[in-house]
Amino acid sequence: MNPRALLLGAFDAAVAAANPARVVPPHLPAPPRGRTLVLGGGKAAASMAAAVETHWPREAPLSGLVVTRYQHGLPTQRIDVVEASHPLPDGRGEAAARRMLELAAGLGPDDLLLALISGGGSSLLAAPVEGVTLKELRAVTKALLGAGAAIQDINTVRKHLTRLSGGRLACAANGAQVLALIISDVVGDDPTHIASGPCAPDPTTCADARAVLARFGIAAPASVVRHLERCAGDTPKPGDPCLARSANRVVANAQASLAAACAYFAQHGVPALLVSDCVSGDAQAAARAHAALARASTRRPLALVSGGETTVTLRARSPQGAGREAPHRHAASLPHGRGGRNAEFLLALALALRDTPAWAIACDTDGIDGSEDNAGAILTPDTLARAQARGIDAAARLAAHDSHGFFAALGDLVVTGPTRTNVNDFRALLLGVD
Repeated sequence: MNPRALLLGAFDAAVAAANPARVVPPHLPAPPRGRTLVLGGGKAAASMAAAVETHWPREAPLSGLVVTRYQHGLPTQRIDVVEASHPLPDGRGEAAARRMLELAAGLGPDDLLLALISGGGSSLLAAPVEGVTLKELRAVTKALLGAGAAIQDINTVRKHLTRLSGGRLACAANGAQVLALIISDVVGDDPTHIASGPCAPDPTTCADARAVLARFGIAAPASVVRHLERCAGDTPKPGDPCLARSANRVVANAQASLAAACAYFAQHGVPALLVSDCVSGDAQAAARAHAALARASTRRPLALVSGGETTVTLRARSPQGAGREAPHRHAASLPHGRGGRNAEFLLALALALRDTPAWAIACDTDGIDGSEDNAGAILTPDTLARAQARGIDAAARLAAHDSHGFFAALGDLVVTGPTRTNVNDFRALLLGVD
């Protein structure tokens, strides 16, 4: 099989393994004595809602509201779908989150709150706490993203600045049974960090949130500082009685999707090694580690497969050259290009491999690499040679974080459109396949 087709087929297999139509129905509970209210948010929210509607008994009461990213909606009949902004929240998401709290408050002990949670829910369900504006919440979120903070750190802050997160949606359900079905986009699959854990107890504190802001040098608005210092009405902790009837169940994660990709490679005669499903940290550093592993691998053919979620730390570029860089939050000079963490990983991988011929793919399973229009990109053995022939300086593009522009110029972007699921990044490095 053509190496490009092999890589794309493996990615498709990984995405299919996390398709809500496949993973949600086996986990649906029996209808309760009362009514069922579906609430939730994330990039997979609309497709999860559609799966619930398809398999829920027609005679059983069912209604609800979910919020998903723009262009990720689907037509539904019994559950309303609202589209809002991601990764920075907007007024549509805020209004939907406030409405969800009102709906949850109308439940009773005989009812069921079925929460549909997936990656992206933190920003899509971002109704700020009292005293903090949406603009201020956006500013803090943007600063943390630009600093390269891990999702766990970002959500530690957001859980203490928004009304639904950190278990507060479940606590608003007025004693109803709560079941959260979760598609995990977080390394480790901890429900408290997936979409900031709307139905999970929160072990973190306001002091932890302040520590995250301090560690990344984030100068938060005065209202945020005041709220985190006063810490009035903190999130429910493990053992809180309001969560006694709540359960969180992960129905899809990176491990299952990566296993599906490995099986796909094996079916096509290429042994696959699952390196890790929890690669995190800086995308460029992860690329260098993968390149070292590729050079050390003696078996051919071989597919090295990994998942997880890397980050891109924006660095200000000096007009004198890429060698004078500083963290983005401390300085700014020349503008940055376009590119998500997967394309950045591949560009760094190309430079790190150099004389080691390899094919590779890196894509986000949600179909959106960062905030771009592509899922990721493909690396070929002649990527650097083709770039040089076009007068494209790969190292300069990497320093400018312009990986999208780099791979677009070569025609090697992977564009899928929204997949309406999200189990984080998919990476595969193919060795010894021509």
